[in-house]
Amino acid sequence: MASWLIYALLSAAMAALVSIFGKIGLQQVDPNTATTIRAAIMMIFLFGVIAVQGKLGQIGEVLANKKAMLFIVLSGVAGALSWLFYFIAIQKGDVSKVAPIDKLSVVLAVGFALLFLGEKLSFWGTIGIVLIAVGVFITAVAA
Repeated sequence: MASWLIYALLSAAMAALVSIFGKIGLQQVDPNTATTIRAAIMMIFLFGVIAVQGKLGQIGEVLANKKAMLFIVLSGVAGALSWLFYFIAIQKGDVSKVAPIDKLSVVLAVGFALLFLGEKLSFWGTIGIVLIAVGVFITAVAA
Protein backbone atom coordinates (compact mmCIF):
# COMPACT_ATOMS: atom_id res chain seq x y z
CA MET A 1 0.00 0.00 0.00
CA ALA A 2 1.34 3.45 -0.93
CA SER A 3 2.55 5.52 2.02
CA TRP A 4 0.35 8.46 1.00
CA LEU A 5 -2.71 6.20 1.22
CA ILE A 6 -1.79 5.04 4.72
CA TYR A 7 -1.39 8.65 5.86
CA ALA A 8 -4.65 9.66 4.15
CA LEU A 9 -6.54 6.86 5.94
CA LEU A 10 -4.95 7.84 9.27
CA SER A 11 -5.94 11.45 8.57
CA ALA A 12 -9.54 10.39 7.96
CA ALA A 13 -9.61 8.35 11.17
CA MET A 14 -8.21 11.22 13.24
CA ALA A 15 -10.62 13.69 11.61
CA ALA A 16 -13.50 11.40 12.60
CA LEU A 17 -12.27 11.41 16.21
CA VAL A 18 -12.00 15.23 16.12
CA SER A 19 -15.72 15.34 15.35
CA ILE A 20 -16.67 12.96 18.15
CA PHE A 21 -14.34 14.44 20.78
CA GLY A 22 -15.29 17.96 19.67
CA LYS A 23 -19.04 17.31 19.95
CA ILE A 24 -18.61 15.93 23.47
CA GLY A 25 -16.26 18.75 24.50
CA LEU A 26 -18.49 21.51 23.12
CA GLN A 27 -21.38 20.87 25.48
CA GLN A 28 -22.09 24.23 27.16
CA VAL A 29 -18.79 25.72 25.92
CA ASP A 30 -18.22 28.58 23.47
CA PRO A 31 -17.08 26.98 20.19
CA ASN A 32 -14.68 29.81 19.27
CA THR A 33 -12.93 29.59 22.62
CA ALA A 34 -12.78 25.81 22.34
CA THR A 35 -11.29 26.08 18.84
CA THR A 36 -8.65 28.51 20.11
CA ILE A 37 -7.67 26.15 22.92
CA ARG A 38 -7.59 23.27 20.43
CA ALA A 39 -5.29 25.26 18.15
CA ALA A 40 -2.92 26.03 21.05
CA ILE A 41 -2.80 22.35 21.96
CA MET A 42 -2.09 21.48 18.33
CA MET A 43 0.75 24.00 18.23
CA ILE A 44 2.36 22.63 21.39
CA PHE A 45 1.96 19.05 20.15
CA LEU A 46 3.42 19.85 16.73
CA PHE A 47 6.38 21.71 18.26
CA GLY A 48 7.02 18.48 20.15
CA VAL A 49 6.84 16.48 16.93
CA ILE A 50 9.42 18.61 15.10
CA ALA A 51 11.60 18.73 18.23
CA VAL A 52 11.64 14.92 18.38
CA GLN A 53 12.42 14.84 14.64
CA GLY A 54 15.27 17.32 15.17
CA LYS A 55 13.71 19.85 12.80
CA LEU A 56 13.33 22.91 15.05
CA GLY A 57 16.16 24.54 13.11
CA GLN A 58 14.05 24.50 9.96
CA ILE A 59 11.58 27.02 11.39
CA GLY A 60 13.87 29.90 10.41
CA GLU A 61 14.20 28.59 6.87
CA VAL A 62 10.45 28.42 6.44
CA LEU A 63 9.93 31.86 7.99
CA ALA A 64 12.50 33.32 5.58
CA ASN A 65 10.72 31.93 2.52
CA LYS A 66 8.25 34.72 1.70
CA LYS A 67 6.22 32.79 -0.88
CA ALA A 68 5.95 29.74 1.35
CA MET A 69 4.97 31.92 4.31
CA LEU A 70 2.25 33.71 2.34
CA PHE A 71 0.58 30.44 1.46
CA ILE A 72 1.17 28.90 4.89
CA VAL A 73 -0.51 31.96 6.47
CA LEU A 74 -3.41 31.75 4.01
CA SER A 75 -3.72 28.03 4.70
CA GLY A 76 -3.66 28.70 8.44
CA VAL A 77 -6.39 31.34 8.22
CA ALA A 78 -8.52 29.10 5.99
CA GLY A 79 -7.99 26.18 8.38
CA ALA A 80 -8.88 28.30 11.41
CA LEU A 81 -12.05 29.55 9.75
CA SER A 82 -12.92 26.01 8.69
CA TRP A 83 -12.62 24.76 12.26
CA LEU A 84 -14.47 27.74 13.74
CA PHE A 85 -17.39 27.08 11.39
CA TYR A 86 -17.17 23.32 11.90
CA PHE A 87 -17.23 23.52 15.70
CA ILE A 88 -20.21 25.89 15.59
CA ALA A 89 -21.97 23.51 13.18
CA ILE A 90 -21.39 20.38 15.31
CA GLN A 91 -22.40 22.25 18.46
CA LYS A 92 -25.70 23.25 16.88
CA GLY A 93 -26.30 20.12 14.77
CA ASP A 94 -25.70 16.41 14.65
CA VAL A 95 -22.23 15.17 13.71
CA SER A 96 -23.93 12.58 11.50
CA LYS A 97 -25.34 15.44 9.40
CA VAL A 98 -22.56 18.03 9.66
CA ALA A 99 -19.59 15.74 8.93
CA PRO A 100 -20.83 14.51 5.54
CA ILE A 101 -21.65 18.05 4.44
CA ASP A 102 -18.19 19.14 5.60
CA LYS A 103 -16.77 16.56 3.19
CA LEU A 104 -17.98 18.73 0.33
CA SER A 105 -14.49 20.14 0.91
CA VAL A 106 -13.23 17.09 -1.01
CA VAL A 107 -15.21 18.11 -4.08
CA LEU A 108 -14.10 21.74 -3.73
CA ALA A 109 -10.44 20.78 -3.18
CA VAL A 110 -10.42 18.65 -6.33
CA GLY A 111 -12.10 21.45 -8.27
CA PHE A 112 -9.56 23.99 -7.02
CA ALA A 113 -6.69 21.56 -7.80
CA LEU A 114 -7.96 21.22 -11.36
CA LEU A 115 -8.42 24.96 -11.76
CA PHE A 116 -5.37 26.38 -9.95
CA LEU A 117 -2.82 23.56 -9.91
CA GLY A 118 -3.48 22.10 -13.34
CA GLU A 119 -4.07 18.63 -11.92
CA LYS A 120 -5.92 16.06 -14.00
CA LEU A 121 -8.75 13.78 -12.98
CA SER A 122 -9.37 10.35 -14.50
CA PHE A 123 -12.78 9.17 -15.63
CA TRP A 124 -13.17 7.09 -12.46
CA GLY A 125 -11.89 9.97 -10.34
CA THR A 126 -14.58 12.17 -11.85
CA ILE A 127 -17.22 9.52 -11.10
CA GLY A 128 -15.99 9.34 -7.50
CA ILE A 129 -16.14 13.11 -7.03
CA VAL A 130 -19.65 13.22 -8.51
CA LEU A 131 -20.73 10.44 -6.14
CA ILE A 132 -19.30 12.35 -3.16
CA ALA A 133 -21.24 15.45 -4.26
CA VAL A 134 -24.44 13.41 -4.66
CA GLY A 135 -23.88 11.84 -1.24
CA VAL A 136 -23.46 15.27 0.34
CA PHE A 137 -26.65 16.46 -1.36
CA ILE A 138 -28.62 13.41 -0.18
CA THR A 139 -27.30 13.88 3.36
CA ALA A 140 -28.27 17.57 3.36
CA VAL A 141 -31.75 16.97 1.92
CA ALA A 142 -32.47 13.97 4.14
CA ALA A 143 -31.69 16.05 7.22
